[in-house]
Amino acid sequence: MKTIGIVAEYNPFHTGHAWHIRETRRLFPEETAVVAVMSGNWVQRGECAITDKWSRAESALTGGADLVLELPAVWSTASAEGFARGAISILAATGVVDVLSFGSECGNIAPLREVARCLNSPDFPAALRRELKPRMSFAHCRRQAVVRLLGPERAALLDFPNNSLGVEYLRFLPPNMEAVTIPRRGPGHDGETAEEFASASLLRRWIRAGEVTSASPFLSLPWKGEAADMRHLERALIARLRSMTLAEAEALPDSGDGLAARLLYAARQTANLDELYALTKTRTYTHARVRRLALYALLGLRRENIPAAPPYIRVLGFNRRGQALLREMNQKSSLPFFVKPAHVRRLSPEAQTLFAQEERFTDLFALCFPSPRPGGLEWTSNPVVKR
Repeated sequence: MKTIGIVAEYNPFHTGHAWHIRETRRLFPEETAVVAVMSGNWVQRGECAITDKWSRAESALTGGADLVLELPAVWSTASAEGFARGAISILAATGVVDVLSFGSECGNIAPLREVARCLNSPDFPAALRRELKPRMSFAHCRRQAVVRLLGPERAALLDFPNNSLGVEYLRFLPPNMEAVTIPRRGPGHDGETAEEFASASLLRRWIRAGEVTSASPFLSLPWKGEAADMRHLERALIARLRSMTLAEAEALPDSGDGLAARLLYAARQTANLDELYALTKTRTYTHARVRRLALYALLGLRRENIPAAPPYIRVLGFNRRGQALLREMNQKSSLPFFVKPAHVRRLSPEAQTLFAQEERFTDLFALCFPSPRPGGLEWTSNPVVKR
């Protein structure tokens, strides 16, 4: 049996995600199992997920995954490099994943591998240093370094978000793991609808606006309950920024190049999140980086809070095939994993520290709903089991 690894946010899980799983399985004639490493309650856009990680794990299991593992917030909210490093570390540590599968605009693994090798090559740091310029984003400078080493055609692959993320996955792929890429179908990033697919951003807008009937045809499970939204923490985030010192802001991850000071200044000009992001963004500071820095301030996440690598694997949900994978992981996993939250007490102090941090982040996430949820959900929520 082949075991496929997928990295995802499933925010929310939709028909495009289900299609990706089906197409991956079609590539392998033998029986396959699917392990998804999924972002927890906070996502890479620098905001809360549309709903909690257990509900999204249930949708993923309904849509074709067999085992859902959590990507903790310190990696799920990071830039593409940190996001990929954390997720691939977890997939590799399971000891059971044979193949990584990801979607891309390119649909061809060879040129993406070439760019990944370029970024990992000893020639790249020098090429990047030559391209670094004031008032230019790091992403732009990196792209120009790839132009210098591989030419404009290969560098153009980085202009597409899923290609770019796929390259980061390949950079950290262990040598014993294969990789395949599935051509993306449907609307592009932040697009609308195409064929039977809708973009995740459009689905979030519909759900948050109460237009559930519009979103339902594109979801694996009927939507139920309230939707989480950053607007419920808007003033709390602004209050946090207004009460921070510059030294505290500069201790946040990815806060260099003067961004911390600019963000604090913007927070004193507005109490609106969209305006905050707009006032802070420049050619140097991308919108995504600004949003992530504001979120780090809200969460109280400092650079020293981020471990070098995940110290544990947390199970969010599984079905019968996933349960068999867990038995296999008992023999092969290089990291301790736990199914019930109480079992984290058996792990190392480093693992318990990370879990305590995740508990605090989830307590904040619970306030993102129109009807605030109680604290302590990390201890009272068990994995989803699909029979």
